[in-house]
Amino acid sequence: MAVPKRKTSPSKRGMRRAHKGLKGTTVIENSTTGELHRPHHVSKDGYYRNRQVTTETVNA
Repeated sequence: MAVPKRKTSPSKRGMRRAHKGLKGTTVIENSTTGELHRPHHVSKDGYYRNRQVTTETVNA
């Protein structure tokens, strides 16, 4: 079984874990209402890429 020869320093451990941090949610502004929503998702007023794709509004 492999055993580490030396203790891993806190700096090396941190560099190894650097990519594991959580990232913030990406949001874009709706061009019709100005609300923020996730990209590639239908907004609350039913618009997607400046076209209305649904008739009812989402209550959220």
